[in-house]
Amino acid sequence: MNGKSIVALLFAVSLSSGVSAQEQIPAADSAGRSTVPAETVLASDSVPAKRNHFFRRFYNYFKNANEDKTLTKKFDFSVIGGPHYSSDTKLGLGLVAAGLFRMDRTDMITPPSNISLFGDITTTGFYLLGVRGNLIFRDTKHRLDFTTYFFSFPSAFWGIGHYAAEHNTPSSYKRFQTQFKIDYMTRVARNLYVGVNGSFQYVAGSNFTNIEQLGGQKTFYTNTGLGAFVLYDSRDVINNAYRGIYAKIDQRFFPKFIGNNGTFYHTEVNFNAYHKLWKGAVMAYDFYGVVNKGDTPWTMLALLGGSYRMRGYYEGRYRDNDMVEIQAELRQRIYGRSGAAVWVGAGNVFPNFGSFKLNQTLPNYGIGYRWEFKKRVNVRLDYGFGKRGNNSFLFQINEAF
Repeated sequence: MNGKSIVALLFAVSLSSGVSAQEQIPAADSAGRSTVPAETVLASDSVPAKRNHFFRRFYNYFKNANEDKTLTKKFDFSVIGGPHYSSDTKLGLGLVAAGLFRMDRTDMITPPSNISLFGDITTTGFYLLGVRGNLIFRDTKHRLDFTTYFFSFPSAFWGIGHYAAEHNTPSSYKRFQTQFKIDYMTRVARNLYVGVNGSFQYVAGSNFTNIEQLGGQKTFYTNTGLGAFVLYDSRDVINNAYRGIYAKIDQRFFPKFIGNNGTFYHTEVNFNAYHKLWKGAVMAYDFYGVVNKGDTPWTMLALLGGSYRMRGYYEGRYRDNDMVEIQAELRQRIYGRSGAAVWVGAGNVFPNFGSFKLNQTLPNYGIGYRWEFKKRVNVRLDYGFGKRGNNSFLFQINEAF
């Protein structure tokens, strides 16, 4: 979902239970006389009690949403969403349900786990539904991260490589994709983890207006991979770090004998760092690299752009075997639960390191608004700018990195 767009409205829904009988009955003394002050009774006469109760609960929901309720509740669940408009997907409605909880309620030192359900639907026929989560076990000795989603999207395809993205007329096609990825890790030293992962992806393209841009590849692929990784993570909070380092090297193997069209290898390198500058200000840095070797299908190539890196670029316009991206973002708390962010970045796609061209590096910058919906869980509204009119408005939950 890229292109120029405007969020028209944000709304939240509290899933708390209804009002209790005690809340509906005014207090009284032993003689049956009301103990409610006269001015309160007059106010109740002018505003229906039920209506007053609804708005009071609505106000309190927003007022207290960012408190850490995992200390008193088994599952702190909330929903937030909003309509949006973009030149690609037209009018749509996005929804995110976020939950915080603790795997061991006797351990209040370990950060809470989180899970979120996200969905979107638009007037062009785009729809998306997915779940992502981070399960943190006692003393952070073990961790399980997962994400799964499926979507259908009237999309565009320029071809493969930087030159194709710059000069080709995009082919329109319909893309259906479903994906699942899971990482399990165990701590071997302070903040150092080793782990294994698995992934599954199915992508099917149809109704291509210029199928020659696929270069003879099939319109659909199923890819199943297994891998291992090393992770160093000293962040104070996973989804909204104020300090710490996150560094991960992930190597995945997609052999032909487990259903892949051909054997290929996929390597990801990710490095993030966070530190405080002054009161309410956090500086965040991100480096990300992808290398593919072997018979990599067009559905598994590195894609530049999207909601997390190179924000503003149409995700997949620039695609190739390899990619490097870097960004730096300043996040500033302004007042109460409101904040702002500004960032600059750059990225490049290329077939191999021997073909890397510095002059093909793409610029990126943008500005955003932050609102702390739950404790250390931000709703972000970002507007990103890039080369050749690649600008877009993004509505997401949690920080980009």
